[in-house]
Amino acid sequence: MNKLTITRTPKLDFSAKEALNTICTNILFSGTKVRKVMFTSCAASEGKSTMTGRILFNMAERGKSCVLVDADLRKPVAINRLGIRSDKDILGLAHYLSGQCEMEEICYRTNFENVYIVPAGRDVSNPLSLINTQEFRMLLDELAEQFDIVIVDTPPVGVVIDAVEISSACDGVVMVIEYGKRHRREVQGALKQMERSGTPILGCIIDMVKISSFSEKKYYRNHYYYRNSQSGYYNTDRDSDEDEKPKKSKK
Repeated sequence: MNKLTITRTPKLDFSAKEALNTICTNILFSGTKVRKVMFTSCAASEGKSTMTGRILFNMAERGKSCVLVDADLRKPVAINRLGIRSDKDILGLAHYLSGQCEMEEICYRTNFENVYIVPAGRDVSNPLSLINTQEFRMLLDELAEQFDIVIVDTPPVGVVIDAVEISSACDGVVMVIEYGKRHRREVQGALKQMERSGTPILGCIIDMVKISSFSEKKYYRNHYYYRNSQSGYYNTDRDSDEDEKPKKSKK
């Protein structure tokens, strides 16, 4: 198996680590049959790819063998976000689905224990012709046999239809939504699209919640909540250089 070197890893404060622990715990408690978990969002730049990287490392630290599949063939970002380096040309999902290489050539081990990567390979103008195939389904099934968790990063469902097609090959879907930026109708529309695929919606991650000025007591009371159901919400925050006054959650 070829190797990639990851040079960027998540740096989280206490609150973010605890929120991330809750997210990963609830994913693991979704059932033994939930092995292929897809992540999408309503729109671009909501922190989805950053979140999948953090979940990848958290799961690996728990002793779970994890592989991140960058299935965003329109605008792949995993290589840049993780600072991936290699002394050879990097082959990926697009190369495999177009018949240019074998599966063994696109699944890379990394310099971190239990962390594996399937890069996108390259951007493709018409990825649906590659994704909506039996080869893609078989690839995810094979990875689920080899690893404890398969994390699939996809394009935003509110922008292109790729995520809906990909979800039909997965066991569950998690939505990543930027706090305070999306209207309820946008979220409802995205969820309805995903529901048409028949794949269970495991929950939503409310991302970029600013809680740094809150005390730990207030944080746990007002901003750290989840419901373990298909319509549940899992909260977390994301590192930011901006100091914004946090909005109080409504009860």
